[in-house]
Amino acid sequence: MTNVREVCNWSKDAYRITTDISQLDIPAVHAYLTRSSWAPGIDEKTVRDGAENSLNFSLFDGEKQIGYARFITDYATFAYLCDVYVLEEYQGKNLGAWLIECVQSHPVTARLRRMALFTSTAPWLYEKFGYTPVNEPNYTWVITRPGLYLKKD
Repeated sequence: MTNVREVCNWSKDAYRITTDISQLDIPAVHAYLTRSSWAPGIDEKTVRDGAENSLNFSLFDGEKQIGYARFITDYATFAYLCDVYVLEEYQGKNLGAWLIECVQSHPVTARLRRMALFTSTAPWLYEKFGYTPVNEPNYTWVITRPGLYLKKD
């Protein structure tokens, strides 16, 4: 069996994706997430803590981090896909689809009984990789606290 925690790398043209957390550019990820629609105002320590407890997929153009995704997972039965992005100036190059393709091809996915994500953007992208909306009453339950990271006066 493949070690699901070993570093994986993918390359395509001038771009590369790695799960090597030592290459993760936390300030770059923080800069994007703090202005995202799902984590506005998030602090850098929270980004770092989240990354340290996740399976990270960093997308690079040379040495510049231009995208990111992470699985929060137990590496055995479940993973939650979150914080997926590609910088605006790199969108339209099929890099988002490639990022999700790499995430879904990681050895850990073969073991997982369930993968989930919450998104209000790009459902067409996730549908291509087998994600389906959950529209069953009383099936999925969440506690949602939007604006948690925004500073209070």
